[in-house]
Amino acid sequence: MTARYQDQTSPPTIQKVISAAAMGNFVEWFDFAVYGFLATIIANQFFPSDSVSLGLLKTFGVFAVAFAMRPLGGIFFGVLGDKLGRKGVLSLTILLMAGATTLIGFLPTYASWGLAAPVLLTLLRCLQGFSAGGEYAGSIAYVMEHAPNDRRGWYGSFVPVSTFLAFAFAALLVFGLESSLSAESMAIWGWRVPFLLAAPLGLVGLYLRWRMEETPAFKALAAGDTPHVHSPLRETLKSQSGPMLRLGAFISLTALSFYMFTTYFSTFLQVEGGFTRPRALLVSTIALFFAALMCPLAGRISDRIGRRRTIRFVCVWLFVMVVPAYMLASSGTLWKAIPGVLLLATGALTANVVTAALLSETFPTRTRYTASAFTYNLSYTIFGGTAPLMATWLIGKSGNNLTPAFYLMAIAVLAALGGMVLRETSHISLIDDEGTAPESDLSPYAASATR
Repeated sequence: MTARYQDQTSPPTIQKVISAAAMGNFVEWFDFAVYGFLATIIANQFFPSDSVSLGLLKTFGVFAVAFAMRPLGGIFFGVLGDKLGRKGVLSLTILLMAGATTLIGFLPTYASWGLAAPVLLTLLRCLQGFSAGGEYAGSIAYVMEHAPNDRRGWYGSFVPVSTFLAFAFAALLVFGLESSLSAESMAIWGWRVPFLLAAPLGLVGLYLRWRMEETPAFKALAAGDTPHVHSPLRETLKSQSGPMLRLGAFISLTALSFYMFTTYFSTFLQVEGGFTRPRALLVSTIALFFAALMCPLAGRISDRIGRRRTIRFVCVWLFVMVVPAYMLASSGTLWKAIPGVLLLATGALTANVVTAALLSETFPTRTRYTASAFTYNLSYTIFGGTAPLMATWLIGKSGNNLTPAFYLMAIAVLAALGGMVLRETSHISLIDDEGTAPESDLSPYAASATR
């Protein structure tokens, strides 16, 4: 009966659900993305140094510190979301993100306030990270718990679409500012504009989220006989530790490929490829729009072939293609850099789409928000937040600009070891509170046949 309840969700309702979740997610990640695209300017404004590499390391260090708050945010908002529902928590995360980002736009620089400036920047970045910890997994759960069992990859792919579009529009805005303003104007006030846009964007996202309805899966659980709707954190970690470890291993590749592609690659093109900042941002923007366009196709394919085969494709593709991608990007020519970044983008977007589905399909309803948010954010903290820092450090230490590619290849092996032992979950029900396919079921369609 619960499976039919989920399948009967009307297409207009699902469209509204996707719009609310995707718009809010767009605002969250637009706010988060601008920091990465303005990294070299922020390095000069808040971490002045005679060494470009040292300034970037400090800037990306703050980027990584913000990620350390994401697992804490994932636990905090995940427990709230499993206890009180998805709607209110998702409204709170966007409010915190927009507020923190707006304040960054008003921050005095090192020249004005000395050490207080980078300290305040770090604190606001931590608040951003804390907020982001509850955002993505919650948005995914909200969409997935409305979607039909056999089309979750397709519907869920629109949340990664909004993420890639957020990074694309952040890159496009920075590119426009760089192209139209002088270097002096950009350093004085131009870099602040993307951060200040967080205020109106945040209000729009908050309005859409506040009008959302609770999900069918959470309503069904709340209406059951169990007196406590959510699963306590200790119980979640105890009962779901195996699936969390396996999924976390795969998400390590999703995280690393995503931030190497969306955040670090623009810096790599400038530092190693000799590109100007506007030209590097142009390459990144093209690749980001490509990723957003291809996400629904990846979601549809994942629904057709199953999650495990999609995982295998991602791991093999990134292992094989990452070195050619970096070699093309370091060539210094536009016509080679674009195909190079598209090779990396293909693996990153597919990884994000299948991860979106797995976050909700791997865990039962009563632990879904907590377990998925903690798993996702811990993996992103270790492998995503450190991606720009590790890539910069590896190149500086080895003198070889291909070392970030070798690092990603090693993580692809780890991801395959974890991802390929996950159960096939592409057609299970999310309302029956089982959350995982039977132990013996490794077929993409077996779960569907039992409904």
